Parts: sequence; structure tokens; C-alpha cells
Amino acid sequence: MNAAQKELKKQYEQRKIVGGVYRIKNMRGGKTLLEATTDIRGSRNRFDFSQKTGLCTDMRLQEDWKKWGADSFIFEILEEYEKEDSQTMEEFQSDISLLKGLWGEKLSMPEF
Repeated sequence: MNAAQKELKKQYEQRKIVGGVYRIKNMRGGKTLLEATTDIRGSRNRFDFSQKTGLCTDMRLQEDWKKWGADSFIFEILEEYEKEDSQTMEEFQSDISLLKGLWGEKLSMPEF
């Protein structure tokens, strides 16, 4: 491994891990899909790709996606949560799941 590769690896290992809670909302049908993830940017990128290609990647959205079209959906980050250095991934995932439960109670909207 050369010096440039070592530096890239070091940067990757030191990156901030940001998870959170988000929802995908059908602006025409009014339904929402509430989700939690340990990689909020990755989830956003997958949604953006789905919208650009018109391909729905989540089976729960499929019917409404076909009916209303990809442009009827929006991706909203409700809360971001950064992993602390002292947390294990299991603790991080547990905290994010707890956040999702709190948001579910707060929103209480029709879901997919």
C-alpha cells in the first residue's frame, strides 16, 4: 500500500459516522415512510438515485410510486445523530432506533 492509499484509509477510518431518522413523504397521497439509519447520507443518495432513475427501491412505496410518480415523493431528514467515539455500533444503532420510536410517536401520520 502506497502513502496515498494509506492516507485515504486513515481518512476513511477517521470520518464522522452520522445516522439519523428520516421520512419519505408522498406529497400527493399524504402517506409517509419513517426510517432510521446509521448512514443518513447513504440513504439520501439512494433516494436521490431512485428519483432520478424513476425506479422505486422500496417495495412499501411501490404502489404509490407507480400511481403518483417519483416526483411526488420527498426525503426529509428529521434528526441527525453523530456516533460518538466511545459508542459501539450496537449502541449507536440502539440510540437511532430509540430516536425513530420518538419520532413515530411525535408524527403519528398515515404510513406505508
